[in-house]
Order: sequence, then structure tokens, then C-alpha cells
Amino acid sequence: MSNTLSPPEIAGSNSLPFSRPTSPGGHHHQVGFVGLGTIGYAMAKNLAKNGPDNIQGLPPVRVWNRTTSKADKLVDHVGKDRASVAQSLEEIVQDCDIIIVNLANDDVVRKIYHQFSEALEKSPPQKTKIFVETSTIYPSLAGELDKILSSLPHTHLITCPVLGSAIVADQSQLVLIMSGDYTSKKEVAHLLVPSVGRKVVDLGGDLEKALTYKLMANSMILGSMEVLAEAMTFAEKSGIGSDRVLALVKDYFPAPSLIAYAEKMNGEKFDGASGFAIDGGIKDATHIRRLTSKYNCPMPALDAAHQHLLTARAIHVRQKNEGKPAVDVLDWSAIVAGTRAAAGLSGFDREQDASTLVEIMEGSTSQ
Repeated sequence: MSNTLSPPEIAGSNSLPFSRPTSPGGHHHQVGFVGLGTIGYAMAKNLAKNGPDNIQGLPPVRVWNRTTSKADKLVDHVGKDRASVAQSLEEIVQDCDIIIVNLANDDVVRKIYHQFSEALEKSPPQKTKIFVETSTIYPSLAGELDKILSSLPHTHLITCPVLGSAIVADQSQLVLIMSGDYTSKKEVAHLLVPSVGRKVVDLGGDLEKALTYKLMANSMILGSMEVLAEAMTFAEKSGIGSDRVLALVKDYFPAPSLIAYAEKMNGEKFDGASGFAIDGGIKDATHIRRLTSKYNCPMPALDAAHQHLLTARAIHVRQKNEGKPAVDVLDWSAIVAGTRAAAGLSGFDREQDASTLVEIMEGSTSQ
């Protein structure tokens, strides 16, 4: 995601809502990290490089990823004294005291926790293990995960989704939203701030609250993107041009997120490999719409955004089937292709649309 946060603040007294864990500096936890997508990679890298106890003997962060090359890349980047590659999930869950999970979707998360449980049933933990779920998942899944772990001794789960883009994550400026066991949150918060994030928001003991809050934040991002995409499409069809909308955003609405998305839409920079993939955006929109139904809280802008994301993805799939996609993974800023298609434009072929619009404007002028 593009930066959805206010300008970074220096970590200080307001960054952590918890006192220090007992015996500060005496904790030499083995930390494991599962899932090295765009955000997960940045988090694991920064934790390995900047973890608060590194100087005092924090063991190298153990990392695992389905694609082993990403784990190898991280170790090469930070050095073998800061990170090591786990050969299996079983190794992670048996050897690590704190296991941080950052995965793409609910099904994968559920599967991974079942594997954790199976491994720990074979070798029950003898001391506390804290599972830190940072993925963006549907809130009720937290209860399932807690149930999976609850039969195992000495295990605690906290939910800790993060707010911020890949750039924000790379700069250790994420906001960490936490729910769950208080003592576990305190331990993890002092591990992750400021090495991974700049601030913790504590939402109490209910595991679902942090996940709901994260989805609420994403609904605001999606709603803003929808309005921006509609304005750019309107500007194109009226002959004003989307570049004027970009200038307007910079002049009158200079929020970092709006500027970033306006630049992507105007420049057709839709490579999701370096942003937030549209599949993730559709997954989040689906979760949010399910929550709006649960709480009888309509969000029509979110409904429109969901439909336009689906339209953009459908056009991209067709391009792939025809062998001419501009990018392999589509960024969710491509929502503008959905609003353009809804307005009778092609979606992604702005050059063709531009000539057609010129003909239409010239025809209407001559009449």
C-alpha cells in the first residue's frame, strides 16, 4: 500500500502503550518469521538488522518462506550473523519463542497454523511461545487460530496487522495494531518498535479488534482510491485530462497516499510486484463488505470500489489470455481501469481512448 500514514514521528513516549517487560535486556528470544512477501520481507529484514537486543545477544532471526530463494536473499542482505533460513515450518515452530506470521490470505494462514499445531503436538513446548499474526485476515479467523493453539501448553496468540506501504515498511515506519494477551503484546511491542514500526495501537484483549481496525483503515484507502479514479475518468472524458487531476491533488489534497495513487493512475504504473497486488485488494474489499453486512453499516463507496477492482482484474486476465499484459501482477491502483471501462473507455489503452475522445470532442464542437 502507498503511505496511508501521517508524516513519520520519532519513536518516543507515545509510541508504545506498554511498560517495559520485566528484566529489560535479559530476553534473548529466538524469533522466527514466516512469509516473505513485500511487507513481510521488509519487516523481517528490519527486525534482523535493527532488533533491539541484537547487541545483547539476540540469536539470528530464523526465516521461512515457501519460495526459498526469498529467504536466501534476505540472509545474503543482512548477513548470516543476523538471519538464518529454516528448512521447514516444523523447525520454526519448535525452535522459536516468538513466531511472526505475514501471509497473503486466510486459507494460507489457516493451513500454516494447522501445520504449527501438528508439529507442536509431536513435541509440546516447554516454555512460552508467542504467535504474532500480522496478516490482513477476516476477524473471525483469529478465533479459529486461537482454538487451534489453545490445546497446546504455553502458547499465546496476538493479532498485529500493520498499516503502511512497502516503502513505509522498508523505512521501519509501520503502525502496528495489537490485540490479545497483554503480557505477550508488551513483549512483542518492545521487540518490534522501533526496529519494524514506529508506533503501537493497543485495542485490548479481543483478538478480532485489531483485524477489524485494519480492514476499516483499508476501507478508507479504497474509498479514497475510488473517488480519485472516478475523478480521473471524468477528467479524461470531459477533455480536461487526468494530469490536471494529479496537479489538483498535489495543490489541494497533498496527502502522501493520494499523491502516490494519483501518480500511479496518471502514469499507468500498475506493476503490483512493487506495490499491493489487486488480488489482495479484492480480498480486503470482500472482507470489509462482509463486515458491513454483519454490522448493518452500508459503505456504498466501498461497494463501487470492489466492483471496479473486479472489472480491472477481468480486463487484465483477458489481456493475459491474449498474451499481451503490460504487467504480470496488477497493482490495486489499477482500479481506475474499472472506472474507465464503466464510462465506456477501454480500461488500459489510454492512447486509443485519447484519439477517440478527440474525435468525439471535435464532432460535438462542429455541430
